[in-house]
Amino acid sequence: MINLYTWSTPNGRKISIMLEETGLPYVVHPVDLGKNDQFDEGFLQISPNNKIPAIVDEENGCSMMESGAILMYLAEKTGMLMPEAYRWQILEWLMWQMSGVGPNCGQAHHYMHFSPGVNEYTEKRLKVEIQRLYTVLDDRLEENEFVAGDYSIADISLWPWVSRFEWHRVDLDEFENVKRWYLETAGRPAVQKGYDIPETGSEIPIP
Repeated sequence: MINLYTWSTPNGRKISIMLEETGLPYVVHPVDLGKNDQFDEGFLQISPNNKIPAIVDEENGCSMMESGAILMYLAEKTGMLMPEAYRWQILEWLMWQMSGVGPNCGQAHHYMHFSPGVNEYTEKRLKVEIQRLYTVLDDRLEENEFVAGDYSIADISLWPWVSRFEWHRVDLDEFENVKRWYLETAGRPAVQKGYDIPETGSEIPIP
């Protein structure tokens, strides 16, 4: 049994989608960021950086934070979604998401979605960078059905961030390869089920 500590954010959705894809049994422990649950002493024992998601694997007592590391752990635990033939490509694009897409899109959520107009310079800079990142992904998907070989943790890491394309002020019609990949991934039963964890009634945005 996997204990999943999460909230309805792109990073949180990575792990609930991964757990649904692998079929591992799990229990959801909501960490309400609006109520500052991430600072509770009990949660800090699991995630010292006070960020979601985090897991505790009851099979071996392993406690983990950081979504990228958790994806790798679950892939190796199950032997799924990180095939050896594409291992380094998968890790390459996973790191690209962790170092580029996540930080920049996360800042865009703050400056462009929640507080637009507060800092025009920052908004402009983020918009340019996000357009560049979407272009990189679109170019990659022009010649590849998925990001790194077969469907993998690389796709799972990226898709929840792209699902907030509206917050990024991105028109997916301008990135036809990303749109094709996004809709194909959105149609997967595990993605549909894992998206709304913890259950809040959220629906997958469809361009």
